[in-house]
Amino acid sequence: MGKLMIGVSGVRGVVGDNLTPELLVNLGQAFGTWVESGKVVVGRDTRASGDMVKHAVFSGLLSAGCRIVDLGVVGTPSAAMMIRELGADGGIVISASHNPIEWNALKFFRDDGVCLTQDQGRELLDIYYGGDSRKVGYDKLHAVEFDDGANENHISRVMRLVDVSALKKRKFRVAVDCCNGAGSPIALEFLDRVGCETSSIYCDLNGLFPRNPEPTRKNVVKLLEVVKAGGADIGFAQDADADRIAVVSEKGEYVGEDYSLAFAVRYILTHNPGPVATNLSTTRMIDDVAGEFGSVVVRTPVGEVNVAEAMIRHKAVAGGEGNGGVIDPRVHYGRDALTGMALILQYMLETGKTVGQLAAEMPVYHMSKQQVECTRRRVAPVLKRIAEEKADQVDTRDGVKLDFADGWVHVRSSNTEPIVRIYSEAKTQAAADRLADRYRMMVEQIVKDA
Repeated sequence: MGKLMIGVSGVRGVVGDNLTPELLVNLGQAFGTWVESGKVVVGRDTRASGDMVKHAVFSGLLSAGCRIVDLGVVGTPSAAMMIRELGADGGIVISASHNPIEWNALKFFRDDGVCLTQDQGRELLDIYYGGDSRKVGYDKLHAVEFDDGANENHISRVMRLVDVSALKKRKFRVAVDCCNGAGSPIALEFLDRVGCETSSIYCDLNGLFPRNPEPTRKNVVKLLEVVKAGGADIGFAQDADADRIAVVSEKGEYVGEDYSLAFAVRYILTHNPGPVATNLSTTRMIDDVAGEFGSVVVRTPVGEVNVAEAMIRHKAVAGGEGNGGVIDPRVHYGRDALTGMALILQYMLETGKTVGQLAAEMPVYHMSKQQVECTRRRVAPVLKRIAEEKADQVDTRDGVKLDFADGWVHVRSSNTEPIVRIYSEAKTQAAADRLADRYRMMVEQIVKDA
């Protein structure tokens, strides 16, 4: 049986198991109550379960007296931007992002287009569990509206970040893998508008994922081949809802998700030095790059909303997460693959350098990312034991992060899956692997004994 995940990233479950129509209707009612029967923007990704989930959510929202604006199939950042564009009171995106295709989820957004904070999420869940959602009569039910302008609104915002005429002259050759996800149309349209010669794979909106949606090295092998065979200048791999981007070099080598953020941050700081916000699991490259410009880095617990809130609070000029989630406040306070693509292309244009050359200029770090299956009930003893380890610095804001002079390890419960993640970083891959292996084995033993 799959595990229903309720947390800072919304509500996620397995279709046909625990993500039931009844649950979805009740969550829709609860959110409709939380926004006081206001206007709610709804978008979804390409998953085959999207229509089922959408109509169940619609039923709950309508029964609470909400006015719904249906955006259709769009990426998460595109939908989030439309909340403010349309003056809505909140929004719901139906997408399990990087989770496998059998999963689906609801991501809840407030009126400024930013995800709900933990406190706001608790308010919503209190309404849901309390069973005191609004239920209006027939005379207060609204017809569902449809708006197809989300992609165009998104593209127009991102186009302001780049020199369109110069990019058109340069004519970058770009290979892109969108995993048949919601970001397929907008990625292809943007690349066309800035004059790129594009080779695309997996850009059909057919609801079927040809690979695991997470844009990690093992999942984008086909893109590596396409870049190398076609002589592309760069390759981009998106996840299913287009809020994360990974980069492939001109040699067909996987550069990765962490570099997506590092490239974007360095480019932004080159023009506008200022504070940067990122999470505890993100590479130290960000600290080193920020240090070049005298900029401070604010670290937060993992989760887009935590980074976004820190960016707003500290007036950060750049931010994001090491999973390829780039945030540029000039576009939106949310992770956005399209923004990442635009900033990296503009960075290549202005420097005249290849992806490989830009990567070679970055500080050298290596990461190891491992995981252990673990229910929420067993997480507490795991973290208690890890927090007793000796380190130069111990941070317990989000699981336990142990900082050492020559590396770090972060052990935390996933917001999106029933697992404990063990991320480590060091100056060599062997050292990073040893660090992660040590704590993975420790976590496995604690889970076994719990």
